[in-house]
Amino acid sequence: MPARLRSYAMLTASVLTALAVGAPAAHADADAGSTTQKAVTTHKAVLKGSTTASYFWDDSSGRAGDTGLPAAGKPMQKGLVASPSWPLMTEGYVIYKGKKMPFFVGDRGPGEPSGSGVMLDLDAKTFAELTGGKFNPHTLGVDGVDGEGHIKVDYVVTKWGHGVGKKNYPVAFSTGAWSESDANPVTQQLSVKLPAN
Repeated sequence: MPARLRSYAMLTASVLTALAVGAPAAHADADAGSTTQKAVTTHKAVLKGSTTASYFWDDSSGRAGDTGLPAAGKPMQKGLVASPSWPLMTEGYVIYKGKKMPFFVGDRGPGEPSGSGVMLDLDAKTFAELTGGKFNPHTLGVDGVDGEGHIKVDYVVTKWGHGVGKKNYPVAFSTGAWSESDANPVTQQLSVKLPAN
């Protein structure tokens, strides 16, 4: 084989190998019986479960009964949630009706509602996006959800925050778990397929 053809063959093989290595994992949509390819999004998780979630928006103005910056010292923002027991800066995803949104624990709460099983307080912008509502910056609420303030969500914790808090299934704020040091975090190693939205 002449040197020029050998160089061309090696270049072609290199390009094809690079394309194959960089391609996302895909699978056929067997349910529909088609050959359509879909990307599979898989994440390592340390805990997964489901709970009822409420929403809040703490802009430090006192308009919504807030008392200042969220507990982690970060300004209120999309993706910042409150947990009654998980350590601050714990990270993960919430899933509602096939939509997934990332979160990090930046505040404590909900308080009293956690005693009734409301174990996650989403930021109002995330709540609006998940439910199809619209965040109202004047009221700090969510419009267009017929007054619905609670939704059932699945959660996936991908990383525990450092510091105090229970590194396991959430428990009510009144237990004081948010202030206790947890030296025995849950050690589940789960691979979770998440919606690709």
